[in-house]
Amino acid sequence: MRTDEIRRASRVDLSAPSGRRSGCHDDQRSPHNVDISTYVDIDSFSMRDGMRSGNKKSTTVPRRVVRRYEPGAGAKLGVKTAKEDKPSKPVRYYKTKHGTAWLGDALDVLKSLDRRSVQAIVTSPPFALRTKKRYGNRAEHEYIDWFMSFVDEFKRVLADDGSLAIELGGAWMPGSPIRSIYHFELLVKLVRNAGFFLAEELYWFNRAKIPSPAQWVTIDRVRVKDAVNVIWWLSKSNRPKANNRNVLRPYSPSMTKLIESGGYNRGKRPSGWNVGERFTQDNGGAIPPNLIEVGNTGSRGPYHDYCREHELELHPARFPPEVPEFLIKLLTEPGDLVLDPFGGSNVTGAVAEVLGRAWVTSELRHEYLDGSVGRFDPKTTGLRLLSGFRTLGRA
Repeated sequence: MRTDEIRRASRVDLSAPSGRRSGCHDDQRSPHNVDISTYVDIDSFSMRDGMRSGNKKSTTVPRRVVRRYEPGAGAKLGVKTAKEDKPSKPVRYYKTKHGTAWLGDALDVLKSLDRRSVQAIVTSPPFALRTKKRYGNRAEHEYIDWFMSFVDEFKRVLADDGSLAIELGGAWMPGSPIRSIYHFELLVKLVRNAGFFLAEELYWFNRAKIPSPAQWVTIDRVRVKDAVNVIWWLSKSNRPKANNRNVLRPYSPSMTKLIESGGYNRGKRPSGWNVGERFTQDNGGAIPPNLIEVGNTGSRGPYHDYCREHELELHPARFPPEVPEFLIKLLTEPGDLVLDPFGGSNVTGAVAEVLGRAWVTSELRHEYLDGSVGRFDPKTTGLRLLSGFRTLGRA
């Protein structure tokens, strides 16, 4: 399925705003958020786990039916805060035809999954940023140990030919125009200590990213804009399941002409490469580089509209759907299970749904899962709100 076909099939929103993701996958990114042009039809669903089911006249979710999260609101109004709402064990929040969203600790959800059941873990965990974020990022000095606490379970649930794809943003040292190397230290730890293989390093280039930190980039002018995030593609074996035919790009106009003419200056090059007859063979598209270039500039779309309509908090760090789309297509086939343990607003699950992959996501904060419902059209995904949504997501 090409990107334009995915957009049509799922009404994917390619106008997601920027922000940084953490316990979720979202940050200065953009596009492809699966759309919900009609709000959740609460009475037409087959409710489960204590949810009501009935034949009443169908109604859409009314405005403000989902409680808005405000810092300190619990203390002022006698309402449970997000921290108090956190369940002692994971609860199923909602499900679709292909996947399930869990509210709870990622480690607990991981332990509930079968051994070797997951083909790919595609995630953007909270970054080790200097500033403490609402979504719960860790400080640099504790980041490696925090992430490594999940690794044994990652390896247990991954198939023998499975992959772990981690998207991470860079960070700066406090008060200095010097970069942190936490993401490189994590990579070394995952390979040398945990036994993963580095299949390939990929990069996400956000051309539209705002220049930052402002002090070093726009005021003192001693650094350039940091617009590239790393994606560590790791695997349990040295031959993970992958197929680059699933992510081919259209040929450039010049390559198309070469293929049509069949002529080219064949032979050995000064570099040592030998250009043969197969160079002008039509293979259905060009093999992409390890650079995913996609901006993240929009501020409107079904997810945003849904959150605003129901007065829900937008996740501040969503990554564009094109990033998990590329990884899911490259590393899995329809029917495979994709896991995002740091789900946020569930971009990965929404993309996996469109691509026909089974998916599981977990997220600690119910207000982000509340909004993520807006990524799924109940008419095409079979969206069902489960007991977790009933008890924690509604006022």
